[in-house]
Amino acid sequence: MELKWLEDFLSLARTRSFSRSASERNVTQSAFSRRVKALEQWLDVQLIDRSTYPTTLTDAGLQFLETAEETVRMLQTSRAALQAKSRPGTQVISIAALHSLSLQFFPRWFHLVEEQTGFVGSRLLPDDFHNCIQALVEGTYDFLLTYHHTSVTVPLDSTHYPHIIVGHDELVPILAARYRVSDKASNPLLSYAPNSFLGRVAMFASSQPGAPQTYIAHTNENAMAEALKAMAVEGHGLAWLPKSIISRELSDGVLDIVGPAIPLEIRLYRNARRMRQVVETVWTAASKIEFTP
Repeated sequence: MELKWLEDFLSLARTRSFSRSASERNVTQSAFSRRVKALEQWLDVQLIDRSTYPTTLTDAGLQFLETAEETVRMLQTSRAALQAKSRPGTQVISIAALHSLSLQFFPRWFHLVEEQTGFVGSRLLPDDFHNCIQALVEGTYDFLLTYHHTSVTVPLDSTHYPHIIVGHDELVPILAARYRVSDKASNPLLSYAPNSFLGRVAMFASSQPGAPQTYIAHTNENAMAEALKAMAVEGHGLAWLPKSIISRELSDGVLDIVGPAIPLEIRLYRNARRMRQVVETVWTAASKIEFTP
């Protein structure tokens, strides 16, 4: 068994494409395919389901994924430590997180975690709700950091993907203070993509008593709250935003809250199949923290 076989397998698990991974690994696609097949023959199990597109891992592949990650990491760490004659390598966790939580919540929350655990390396995937769940379920990430509201179903089995509440936020309707027109019966809405997490919560919020009347004027298809904030600050319309990402604009009088707030939980989900000690340590530390940004 060769180290490059494991590195090839990890690349394929991430890209889900033989051609993209072959390019990433600087080999021809046929050579890359032979190396993946050689790993399967060495293990005597099929790791890759070649009947699907994009490529997916078999159950055996998912089970082997964490072992491959840890083996490659340990070998690379040991090599670097021997070459540098320095300290042993850092343990690393991987977290998929909604864009808005990646920018504001994660840095400060993870600092609180490290106050209990000591330094921990981290790998962060900022993405939308669907892709973050997919990353967790496919077994390529240890944790999922997401908002939660009862209006949006989280399609995760609690047995295999337990969660803890690690914080609280609010979704609030805001307008730029200097552009507000108080006698408007309806405001232009800066909207998320309808199938995004915050888009679905905003749709629920808009139907609640006391919510401002709106009509859709702009839709941001990538579901990034920061992009809608920038549009709102420039006076393009009303946006429903997590209060945590606009705290400075509110205190400076740049933005005003113009309707009732919708409470949000911040949840940390874990993949119960990933049981490295560092994962358990971070999970235990996180269970003791509820941080409101």
